[in-house]
Amino acid sequence: MLNKLNKKLIVSASVIAAALLATGCTEGAAPADSIVKKPSIDGGVYYPIANGQTGPYKVNEQAYSMALNHGRVPTANELAAWDKDIQGVRTGNRGLPEGKGTVNEGEELYEAQCVMCHGDFGSGGGGYPALSKGNAYEMQKTLQNQRNLPDNDGPVRVFGSYWPEASTLWWYIRDAMPHTKSKTLTDDETYALSAYILYVNEMEIDGEPVEDEFELNQDNFKLIKMPNKDGFEPNIEGPTALDDVRAYYANPTNFGAKKVDPAQRCMTNCQTETAEIVRIQNGGISEFHPPMSIVRDLPVEKGDGAHKVTFDAKKAYEESCTMCHGSFAPAAKDKAAWEPFLGKGMAAVYKNGLEGTEMGMPARGGSSLTDDEFKSVVDYMVNFK
Repeated sequence: MLNKLNKKLIVSASVIAAALLATGCTEGAAPADSIVKKPSIDGGVYYPIANGQTGPYKVNEQAYSMALNHGRVPTANELAAWDKDIQGVRTGNRGLPEGKGTVNEGEELYEAQCVMCHGDFGSGGGGYPALSKGNAYEMQKTLQNQRNLPDNDGPVRVFGSYWPEASTLWWYIRDAMPHTKSKTLTDDETYALSAYILYVNEMEIDGEPVEDEFELNQDNFKLIKMPNKDGFEPNIEGPTALDDVRAYYANPTNFGAKKVDPAQRCMTNCQTETAEIVRIQNGGISEFHPPMSIVRDLPVEKGDGAHKVTFDAKKAYEESCTMCHGSFAPAAKDKAAWEPFLGKGMAAVYKNGLEGTEMGMPARGGSSLTDDEFKSVVDYMVNFK
């Protein structure tokens, strides 16, 4: 990601997609020869229709001129039920409902419904994203100069350091979280969780740090200023957004590219010889210290039964499962806790683990294990060896 100081930032696919969606649908239809008078939104090339073709490809010109049925106008209630988006501070945080919640209330909710996936204090884990990596204002600085002067750690892209609008956090929590029970949180609970996530990102509102007793509501939410609010290019807001994006991509220097004269383009045999090829005499290197290995044995397989794998199931359990299965979920060696589940048979235990459950178990425990690897971990947990 290029920084704002260099006036070069890479735009994510999601941002471009948002700009594309903003075009909406055209009313009625347009004749084929009037289609595409402007360059594509991302700077690509449009090919005009000529003799029923765009280059070698046939075009159904009738499809461009046919009448479109847009359906009926939605009722007021239908529209109200659908129109639940939460827009950002540039539009006055439109859509934020009344409500309130404190950091302490949010911490209790987080520990009960979020920590198993997002880790302690939003640190991440189990295949799910981190929500914080420390002070948001300091972490935002890691996004700068990574192309020109990359560091060893790379950019930190979490809510506090990367997202341009806090309202997206509120909307996402309300509509999509918790993972297995979306839309179950009240507005007050959503404010409380948002307050807690601001807290673990060490953020400020109107110059004041978000502390343990801080209460977030629909009014002071509007005062949140995200560190990276101006960190994206091109600008996709306002009535001229699409033309602004076209102009941005029309100038390759905006995003670190180079415009090539069509007359200089090369499609075949383009590589010119820049150096004479020198061959190593006498067959090259003949001795290696230490000597090169010539062993061709396969890795030793561990485990038995139908789920032979070449990895350590115990180690995988300790690294990926103990966060949940060492606290509130059945742990390895806890025979009594596993008995109710084993009564349904191992096939059901495997299925619940692979697909996830409504009780909070994410699919595959949030890991990237294969089916057989995951089953081997389950075998270790229920057989206690």
